[in-house]
Amino acid sequence: MLTDLGLALSAFVSGWPALLGLAVFGYLLGSVPFGLVLVRLAGLGDIRQIGSGNVGATNVLRTGRKGLAALTLLLDSGKGALAAAIAWVAFASVDAALIAGVFAVLGHNFPVWLKFNGGKGVATTLGVILVTSWPVGLLCLATWLAVAAIFRYSSLAALVALAAAPVLALFFASFGHALAFLGLAVLAWIRHRSNIERLRNGTETKIGQKKTA
Repeated sequence: MLTDLGLALSAFVSGWPALLGLAVFGYLLGSVPFGLVLVRLAGLGDIRQIGSGNVGATNVLRTGRKGLAALTLLLDSGKGALAAAIAWVAFASVDAALIAGVFAVLGHNFPVWLKFNGGKGVATTLGVILVTSWPVGLLCLATWLAVAAIFRYSSLAALVALAAAPVLALFFASFGHALAFLGLAVLAWIRHRSNIERLRNGTETKIGQKKTA
């Protein structure tokens, strides 16, 4: 028994370098601020000086360039998906994919290059969910589309979809997925504090509505 315990402890300790590597890899990939880069390349200035100042696709849309916003959305979701996919292939483990994916979202939200002031992580989180559990990912996307179509609030749709993810994971994935998705959902809700306040007082901007000063 003591031998088995020693082997388990040894495996846990020896696994730390790999876990740290996954975390760093996911964080650095997730921290690439595609919205900022694309808006600058398009000659539109600094996205942090536009609209909400966020570097995500929703704020990029406020430049009036729908194609640019769509590309930002694709790349932001893609970096979360890529981090999870590479980790899964490299370690043959969905747990590794979840770790890299979670840190990719943290990198997007708190990029070292932007003084830890990044986006809100919705697209990156959905990318991670789609790769690590595509049934949950598709159901989250369907939830987002339904809520957005009914209420016309992108933020509300994102909050509901991500809140549903850990519950859906209990039925279509695993408890480990549910824990990871719960952490990401809590982070997203925290990052959306200002949106939640505007939803409560009726001043949140609807989809297709121009943001007022």
